[in-house]
Amino acid sequence: MLKLTNITKSFDGKTILDNLNLEVKDNSILSIVGPSGAGKTTLLRCIAGLERVDSGTFSLNNQPFDPYDESVKERVIGVVFQDFNLFPHLSVMENISLAPKLVLKQDQTTVQNNVNNLLEQLGLTSLKNQYPFELSGGQKQRVAIARALAMQPQILCYDEPTSALDPSLRDTVAQVILDLKKTGITQIVITHDPDFAKKIADQLLEVKPLND
Repeated sequence: MLKLTNITKSFDGKTILDNLNLEVKDNSILSIVGPSGAGKTTLLRCIAGLERVDSGTFSLNNQPFDPYDESVKERVIGVVFQDFNLFPHLSVMENISLAPKLVLKQDQTTVQNNVNNLLEQLGLTSLKNQYPFELSGGQKQRVAIARALAMQPQILCYDEPTSALDPSLRDTVAQVILDLKKTGITQIVITHDPDFAKKIADQLLEVKPLND
């Protein structure tokens, strides 16, 4: 279980998160919904160790956990970024395969089998040899999801995973997230889409700007 206790985060004197307490059970899906400026992405970035909190603590399975610790977070948390963050000089296959080879030290056969399965799930098989500049926004988002899934993290965080997708593909992404739950991964999803959030969530957190 991931537990956040009294998490506070401010930017330029403006408090974004104020003594937030949250528990996310193992093998569950938490959807965080709310308008722009409510702190959804800030919360995700703190959980993922991309921002250091001003105060408060994290624990994972009842042990202290510092998501900002580089030696820990690679093995624990994966992130699907809204702006994709794909390597422009690598093909789709290479983007997804790189980290499992370098970080997880998986052999070529294992990597290829896992990546091919992800490509099929996300409708990307025909695009595996293309480069990011050749892809639409929705295709890039799906590659980013596949790349994060390939790392097999304990906790997977998504920042607006359907924002660049056609409505017809949102159900596909929802199904991938629900299927991934069967592997035991805890998932945290930031979204503006309440219908998508409710479809996938075991737990729903609605956030509002602190000034409201």
